[in-house]
Amino acid sequence: MKRLTVLLLAMPSPALAHGGGHSGWTLDPWITLPLALSLLLYTLGSLRLWARSSLGRAQLRRGALLFGSGWAILAGAVMSPLHEAGEHSFAMHMIEHELIMLPAALLLVAARPGAAMLWALPVRLRAGFGTAAIAGRALWRRLTDPVTATLIQAVTMWAWHAPALFDRALDSQAWHVAQHLSFLVSALLFWWAMTHGRASQGSAAACLFVTSLIGGALGALMTFSASPWYRGYAEMGLTPAGLSPVEDQQLAGLLMWIPGGLFHAVAALYVLYLWFRASEVGHAIAAE
Repeated sequence: MKRLTVLLLAMPSPALAHGGGHSGWTLDPWITLPLALSLLLYTLGSLRLWARSSLGRAQLRRGALLFGSGWAILAGAVMSPLHEAGEHSFAMHMIEHELIMLPAALLLVAARPGAAMLWALPVRLRAGFGTAAIAGRALWRRLTDPVTATLIQAVTMWAWHAPALFDRALDSQAWHVAQHLSFLVSALLFWWAMTHGRASQGSAAACLFVTSLIGGALGALMTFSASPWYRGYAEMGLTPAGLSPVEDQQLAGLLMWIPGGLFHAVAALYVLYLWFRASEVGHAIAAE
């Protein structure tokens, strides 16, 4: 474990982050085109909204900052040399997954990009999306129920880390894209339910704490496992950083268990802080 701790602290070094000499960027059209399209739609829609009115520009600037930050983290996770390094190290792959599901998804949800993206479309398409949104309102309310969203993300995370599915994702680019898309969609749904959905601040905090335990439990199982779970990484032998498959898996487990669990726990504490502060303000107003 001491060796793993030292390696964890040394992970920002270029040799490890680039997979021991690999510095190639991933330019797969199945990844780059959706990313480019989302950025184009958001930028075009935001510019149209900006030109139509001087009101709400502060909110537009805030949304653009949040969306740009989330988009940059997401693009960096799936396109930068980190993705290439993840092909040779489970720990690097885990960092990629954590970036997708935690800061990237949260920032994108916080930006509330839907309105801007709709304004990038022609009027007829906007009307069509509006009609579809009305028709799917009941389904959306079910999916953004805090408990439902928490279960969807938990099932997605545990299912994709099952050896059969994870090895399939390592062997097939299409399955790999499906894996990352599943992580992103389930995380977007989860963070939307926690921040913009019908969840009370108390239930949101509870779901965030539960999620930290769910992810932490999976990470702990990886950390304390004495054998590698995934054939693809086991067959590679030592990673470019010199870790055995078991050590690499233990490091990946630690990353999911500690930083990943802390992210959700800190978010839960922040929600509780907002809840208690609002309650104090309410009591003060009532006392007056």
